Amino acid sequence: MSKKEKVLTEQKNAENVVVISAPNFKTAEFNIVGSAPYVQLKFSEKTKNQLLEKMATEGAKKKTKNARDYDDEFIQAMYESEKGWRGIPASAFRNAIISACRTVGFKMTLAKLSVFIEADGFDKNDGTPLIKIEGKPEKVQHAVRNATGVVDFRTRAMWKTWSAKIRVRYDADQFNQNDIANLLMRVGMQVGIGEGRPDGRMSAGMGWGLFDLQ
Repeated sequence: MSKKEKVLTEQKNAENVVVISAPNFKTAEFNIVGSAPYVQLKFSEKTKNQLLEKMATEGAKKKTKNARDYDDEFIQAMYESEKGWRGIPASAFRNAIISACRTVGFKMTLAKLSVFIEADGFDKNDGTPLIKIEGKPEKVQHAVRNATGVVDFRTRAMWKTWSAKIRVRYDADQFNQNDIANLLMRVGMQVGIGEGRPDGRMSAGMGWGLFDLQ
């Protein structure tokens, strides 16, 4: 073999060396049981339509406000799947797991690429991926202060007793199953999901949305 042929062979062999491993994902299922109420407030289709109508008629004569229907607001506050069951947005668990990584010094940017939640179904209106929630919701109303400082009442759905099954798909080169279980436990004890959770964006929450692993 000539020197030139040897160099070409070495280059060809170098090109065939694999330096990036194939994705190595696994799925683990967990049962969770609420240790505090779960509270939900969906941005309803009714509110969306009212905002769209308002923007479409901007500048026109102001319309008289209709009386609020609190029972309808309660229904509108919940996510409902195409099959009729109520659900929690799958993103609530994914975001919470990513947030929990801060408590153990794991890079959140890396966790975004490594942890995913497998949905049980999708919201019948906007297609939001959902996790089925077991339990009976009830209507609750709380006084809140809007961004303008005006006090208002929010009608929400509260599950005082609830449970769910969560399927987590994770990068096994970044985490093992015990890591995911421990992160979920931290979510259940420190982060929470839904309205009034400890890790809320605008406040320290109401202590809602916490859970235990079973």
